[in-house]
Amino acid sequence: QLQLVESGGGLVQPGGSLRLSCAVSGFPLNYFVIGWFRQAPGKEREGVSCISNSDGSTVYADSAKGRFTISRDNARNTVYLQMNNLKPEDTAVYYCAADRTYYYCSDYEFGKWGQGTQVTVSS
Repeated sequence: QLQLVESGGGLVQPGGSLRLSCAVSGFPLNYFVIGWFRQAPGKEREGVSCISNSDGSTVYADSAKGRFTISRDNARNTVYLQMNNLKPEDTAVYYCAADRTYYYCSDYEFGKWGQGTQVTVSS
C-alpha cells in the first residue's frame, strides 16, 4: 500500500530555511508524480510545487519561485522541498501527495496524501 510521510517541519525565524522530506513507501517513487501543498489556518489548500517522474520537470507557485526548490531522489524514495528565505506567510501545514500524472499541480489531481508537517515562521 502506498504511504507518504512528511518530516522536517518546525519553527523558524523569518529569513531562515527548512528542508521538508516526503518519504514514499509501498511502491517505487518513480511510479509517481509528487506535489507539495500547504494549508494555512482559515485558508484553502494551495499548491506549492510539483515534480514529474518522467523528466524531473517542476512547477512552482508564484509564492515559491526563487525561494523553494523541489527535488526527488528515486533511490531513497524521497522527495524534498528546500525552503529558503521563509516568510511569516509561509506558515502552514505542508502536505506531500502522489499520483500518476498531473497537469496543473492542483490538489484535486492527487489521490494519495501524507499526514502533513507544520511549518511556522515567526520571530
